[in-house]
Amino acid sequence: MRKLISIVTPCYNEEANIDELYQRIVEVMSRLDYDYEHVFIDNCSTDGSHAKLRGLAAQDRRVKVIFNARNFGHIRSPYHALLQVNGDCAVLIASDLQDPPEMIEEFVKKWEEGFKTVMAVKPESEESRMMFLVRRAYYRFVTRISEVPLVQNATGAGLFDRAVLDILKKIDDPYPYFRGLLCEIGFPIATVPFKQPRRQRGITKNNFYTLYDIAMLGITNHSKVPLRLMVMGGGLLAGLSLLAAFGFLIAKLVFWNSFQMGIAPLLISLFFFSSVQILFLGMLGEYLGSVHTKMRNMPLVVEAERLNFDQPGGAEDHGRA
Repeated sequence: MRKLISIVTPCYNEEANIDELYQRIVEVMSRLDYDYEHVFIDNCSTDGSHAKLRGLAAQDRRVKVIFNARNFGHIRSPYHALLQVNGDCAVLIASDLQDPPEMIEEFVKKWEEGFKTVMAVKPESEESRMMFLVRRAYYRFVTRISEVPLVQNATGAGLFDRAVLDILKKIDDPYPYFRGLLCEIGFPIATVPFKQPRRQRGITKNNFYTLYDIAMLGITNHSKVPLRLMVMGGGLLAGLSLLAAFGFLIAKLVFWNSFQMGIAPLLISLFFFSSVQILFLGMLGEYLGSVHTKMRNMPLVVEAERLNFDQPGGAEDHGRA
């Protein structure tokens, strides 16, 4: 029997892109000597995505759909779908077409060469210049402080062998930083560079909060450096404060009548150290929040419905309904 590739596309309000995504994946897979299943996981869309997905599942049994009970976010939903697939490998690709489906051929070539993990990276992008530079700076920063080498400019799209998927199933993490987990596993990682196109239809679902959330997740899950910097920075500031206090004391004793400290240094010192304390408390809160999320041990996703998951995975069962 031919090997089975599971293609996972998470979506949320992508009604305008679903049909083109499906057709392009059909075209790509027709050129590869593999069976495949196409798993959509819908994160409780509010547009016409449900009807589109039901129509595709009705006409093509290779299309399998998971409908989430509510929106569980862009971190948990794709990860849950990867753990549900049956393939010898899984391909994760965005449904907004900013990860071109044609990259699947390059992913499979790397897989055939023996790589268990293949990741798409975007050394250049058609998105706004400022946003691209901010992302690039973040990836460089988090790579420097991470306890394991991370893949810079990775989009999250890629191919993951069954051996990787089996390891992921054993990792009990209800809120994972997926790109970091792949590096933690330790298998050699192949990369497929591409120029990320602009979104052609629909609007991005990312905002400041979601981007900040995943950025902090990458830091708190894979580095203790901020905590160590807070300890060392706090010690350094305490030492400087002690030296300044002794300096003012000596100046006052020597120039008792003429030395006037004034209110300005007090106010500046008060606001500075208060700001540092708030910053440190906020960073500690991020780590505590990460621990709290893991301690609750909530499921990644609660499913409302599945379509076509009762269909066998062999080539003879992948025809039209």
